[in-house]
Amino acid sequence: MAAIVRLSSVCRRGVKPLFYQSTLLVRPVVVFHKEQQPHPLTARIHSSPPLYAGSDSNAASLHWTAERVLSIALLALGPVAYFSPGPVIDYSLAAALTLHGHWGLGQVLTDYVHGDTKVKLASAGLFVLSTVTFAGLCYFNYNDVGICNAIALLWSK
Repeated sequence: MAAIVRLSSVCRRGVKPLFYQSTLLVRPVVVFHKEQQPHPLTARIHSSPPLYAGSDSNAASLHWTAERVLSIALLALGPVAYFSPGPVIDYSLAAALTLHGHWGLGQVLTDYVHGDTKVKLASAGLFVLSTVTFAGLCYFNYNDVGICNAIALLWSK
């Protein structure tokens, strides 16, 4: 189905079409289906409802701010770990790196995993991975040279 529409009615006011000055045979702007309501010049956006917070909550904003603070803290921990390595910095790095990885992989899961069962399994797997990562880094800090000295040893060779 086609409709005859003046091109100037589609363009903004004051903008003259470059090639066509009269009517033009174009596809219709609105197509009506029997079971759907007409939505002229709009698109339907399918979004999932918020899973963890209400729509009036500022939890997402606080989470975004916490991610940025953690990223800046990781930037600051690099030089501090180089110039003054120690157990406090080792465990701080273990916690910060694990949390940074957990939040990053959580965003990947949010973007690419769909379906209730798959989301629950992926979230459980992420929590297990983050727990094992933190426990492994703490074990390495306690029973071996620690994160700071291990990186220094890697750079020295």
